[in-house]
Amino acid sequence: MVTHHRHTVEIEQELGAISRSEVKVAFTPHSVNMARGILTTCHTWTKSPLQDRNVWKAYRGFYIDEPFVRLVKFKKGLYQLPDPKVVIGTNHCDIGFELDDHTGRLVALSAIDNIVKGAAGQGVQCFNIMLGLDERTGLDMIGLH
Repeated sequence: MVTHHRHTVEIEQELGAISRSEVKVAFTPHSVNMARGILTTCHTWTKSPLQDRNVWKAYRGFYIDEPFVRLVKFKKGLYQLPDPKVVIGTNHCDIGFELDDHTGRLVALSAIDNIVKGAAGQGVQCFNIMLGLDERTGLDMIGLH
């Protein structure tokens, strides 16, 4: 389904806990003809107008200690926003966004390799943390693209 997903409740729960207020998110994982990878588009409506720098600051502050999260938002070039092709074979989650002043919404996009980041990579990363190892051990790989 395009308008409902089983993880929406979890996303709203965690964002609500961080913001200490109720959060509503429209979450769409794109199902396309590819062997691996997930591109997700999330829509949320802001209470007041935002500027790019506000969103950048929030993302950078939240993910500052996350070695596998990359912020992707370029004005020019081939990959202006997250693309599953770029993360294939990695444990990275690429995150980008666009602001829609017309509707007052923030559109966040993310891309992961659901085989690495989705299951196996998460397990290895958690295992590393539990053993007191650098969480990047065995996961800091160059992508296949």
